[in-house]
Amino acid sequence: MRLLLIRHGQTPSNVKHLLDTAVPGPGLTPLGEEQAAALPTALAGESIDALYASTLLRTQLTAAPLAARTGLEVRVRDGIRELTAGELEMRGDEEAIGTYLTTTFAWSAGDTERTMPGGESGAEALSRYDAVIDEAAGTGAATVAMVSHGAAIRMWTAARAENVDVAFASSHELQNTGVVVLSGDPRQGWRVLSWEGRSLGPEDVFPEDSGPTGAVVEPADSPVAGRAED
Repeated sequence: MRLLLIRHGQTPSNVKHLLDTAVPGPGLTPLGEEQAAALPTALAGESIDALYASTLLRTQLTAAPLAARTGLEVRVRDGIRELTAGELEMRGDEEAIGTYLTTTFAWSAGDTERTMPGGESGAEALSRYDAVIDEAAGTGAATVAMVSHGAAIRMWTAARAENVDVAFASSHELQNTGVVVLSGDPRQGWRVLSWEGRSLGPEDVFPEDSGPTGAVVEPADSPVAGRAED
């Protein structure tokens, strides 16, 4: 199966760099609406057979132009929503963002019993995301598009793709409406074919307007450093 994991368009909380993960969440900014409108053209070469979005409003608004172009129903699933920030919700300070991302990538590295402060564990987050991927694979669709969230996509990809590790996912941003393309299935595993249309090579420079969940993790906030403090 070809799996397209698409981050939603820009939101007001992205612009303010806030950890905004609660349901239903904000809508899109004017730029976010433009990004969503551009998706059908950007993905014109993909023959999408099934289209999913999370329970957060921003992913459904981002998926709407794709649904109109493909004629597909948007399958709304809670399992691919953003990683719950818990006690860090609506914070944008350096400490909160560092804790959030360090915890996220610790999950990818295998420390799935670690819990987001006041939120879910890695085991819970991976389980719910896996369940939606498994469902999509069970449909028999050749190509599935899922509009999801920055941290959730990066965390799941680093945990499940054989050729993307924590070091790569934590040091490569995922911009609004950025797409990670994978190939595989739940039984045989997954391999990333492209990350925002780029090969898995040297890091590019991106504008800082897409919020904390798509940002690079600074070395001091790395998952390894986080585990060392436990």
